[in-house]
Amino acid sequence: MSVDNQGVERVGLSDETLIEVRDISVTFDMDRGVSRVLNNVSLDIQREEILGVVGESGSGKSMLASALLDAVVNPGQLDGEITYYPSDSEPIDILNLEPAELKQFRWERISMVFQGALDSFNPTMRIKGHFKETLDAHGHNKEEGLERAHELLEDLYLDPERVLGSYPHELSGGMKQRALIALSLVLEPEVLVMDEPTAALDLLMQRSIIQLIDEIQEKYDITVLFITHDIALVAELVDRLAVMYAFEFVEIGDVDDIMSRAAHPYTRALLKTIPNLGMELSQMQPIKGSSPDPVNAPEGCSYHPRCSLADETCRTKNPDYQRVSEDHESACFYWEEAEEAVPFE
Repeated sequence: MSVDNQGVERVGLSDETLIEVRDISVTFDMDRGVSRVLNNVSLDIQREEILGVVGESGSGKSMLASALLDAVVNPGQLDGEITYYPSDSEPIDILNLEPAELKQFRWERISMVFQGALDSFNPTMRIKGHFKETLDAHGHNKEEGLERAHELLEDLYLDPERVLGSYPHELSGGMKQRALIALSLVLEPEVLVMDEPTAALDLLMQRSIIQLIDEIQEKYDITVLFITHDIALVAELVDRLAVMYAFEFVEIGDVDDIMSRAAHPYTRALLKTIPNLGMELSQMQPIKGSSPDPVNAPEGCSYHPRCSLADETCRTKNPDYQRVSEDHESACFYWEEAEEAVPFE
């Protein structure tokens, strides 16, 4: 459990907390006003867990990933605190690292797998060259690093010699994505951030990648932050879910608890969009309305314009997190009525 800056108890913080995110905001100055694409987000990521971050496109998921590596592009303004608690040194204040320290921190402490594997590789360089370049940039022994690359590629059910000797265009989409995962782990980071890593793959390859991530996490004892819009896909992999709407988290908790008794109207509406063989076609409905404009986000609860439970309180006040169970909290005034208001059946 943790306590935020307003003294409100929050589920999650323990001696096993690896990354502590507190009141993170990202803003961009635009001609028509200030665009807030992360809004005072707080989150605790546990050591060796797989945490899923889900939500509609444009909800702020990818910006959270960039913030964790202090990689928000200019002219974005990143504010707040992100503290990393490594197992072998004192806590690290990520947002106050010097440029040289930040360069070492990325890939060695926290590594990232981006959405488009093809865009992450130089098309004129063989895959082996990418591994050598990464090892060299961080001053690692190339021979030992390439041995680890072989092991990682084998763990991902790839032929190391063939993959390392290939150009990116000679590999299929699934092979490129797995090669990128191996590259992201070659410096032995403690955290792997994955931003929509299966979005460009077919359904069969998506399931394969999910299984491989599970196996890799278990073998190497890493922490994984898996970002996706597909709540059904990630539910098979993660330990906990953090549901993001309108640039902030609306529900966080144990994955089984959320999947069986989600307590926020948005989470329940999101789950109703998932195709289900036991559900009538008429019951599978898109969420009415649209996500808020980051320049003109609504007052009060950000979800109230789309919520059937919304009243004047919701329109004027921002809800605190409410305890649903020991490992489950929801930012909703009427979370106890959500099950009846947004039924699954």
